[in-house]
Amino acid sequence: MLGGSPLLMFMRIICIGKNDAGQRLDKFLNKAVKGLPMSMMYKSIRTKKIKVNRKRTEQNYVLCEGDEIQLFIREEFFDNPEKDEGALSRIKPKLNILYEDENIMLLNKRPGVLVHEDTEGGENTLIMHIKAYLYGKGEYDPDKEQSFAPALCNRIDRNTGGIVIAAKTAEALRDMNRKIKEGDVHKHYLCLVHGVPPKKSDILRGYLKKNSKDNTVQVRDKYFDGAKEIVTGYTVIERRGDCSLVEIELFTGRTHQIRAHMAHIGNPLVGDGKYGVNRDDKSKGYKYQALYAYKLVFSKTEDGGCLSYLEGREFALDKKDIWFV
Repeated sequence: MLGGSPLLMFMRIICIGKNDAGQRLDKFLNKAVKGLPMSMMYKSIRTKKIKVNRKRTEQNYVLCEGDEIQLFIREEFFDNPEKDEGALSRIKPKLNILYEDENIMLLNKRPGVLVHEDTEGGENTLIMHIKAYLYGKGEYDPDKEQSFAPALCNRIDRNTGGIVIAAKTAEALRDMNRKIKEGDVHKHYLCLVHGVPPKKSDILRGYLKKNSKDNTVQVRDKYFDGAKEIVTGYTVIERRGDCSLVEIELFTGRTHQIRAHMAHIGNPLVGDGKYGVNRDDKSKGYKYQALYAYKLVFSKTEDGGCLSYLEGREFALDKKDIWFV
């Protein structure tokens, strides 16, 4: 335009929906505009090439529903070739649902099932079946979401079974993760161990360090370099020959904590080849370690957020659904 000011145009406007709200601007953009390098994003915010509601903003601005983000950045940064979401219509969900409402799902994950994709990818995972289930119900459409997808709030090892929590909304995901972090979700397990623990009931304290190279952990009674404190409560329910059925309550949630802590006191889990010797166990039909996350108890808190209705509630699997009980 000769002799006048050039016409300024927004290259892209992003409208913030319910599942986008409550996030920092930089966290949202990192998910919604995956082709934009982090350094370029921060520079664009500083130089006002990224604004919120047509005003200069900060990277830590918390987005509200109805906000508009204006982005004066090259179109190529919006290129984001994703995996084929057609998988959601191909998959026939196989889920064992313990509880469901508009915010969360509690599912009984069977031993041998992956919760997330492994390094080789694949669609036969718990989270993909959850997405396909919600997609089929019309509760989740990836084409309409900019930064959110149904997500798991807790994870269970592939060869361990038990209750997994899935969040159906971004608000529920934030509130449940906060409840878990603050210790308001109490996790109880059942396991079958070799031998008889030294006491009928006890709270074990120790220190655990993870070895990422071989995906194992080491437990000691006293602190050692790089270790984190662990607290494991147990109660012996009954003797079963040379084994014991034990209920565990986790007060900390470290990698392999139950398996390694019980092995440390001389009572490895039946079927656990990593922290015990399971050659004989396999011959008796124990394909997996005998461990199941069978109960969740939600504490009463001052601020439960959108999940306040869960406070004081308990959810447990029927013991007949636990393969070694």
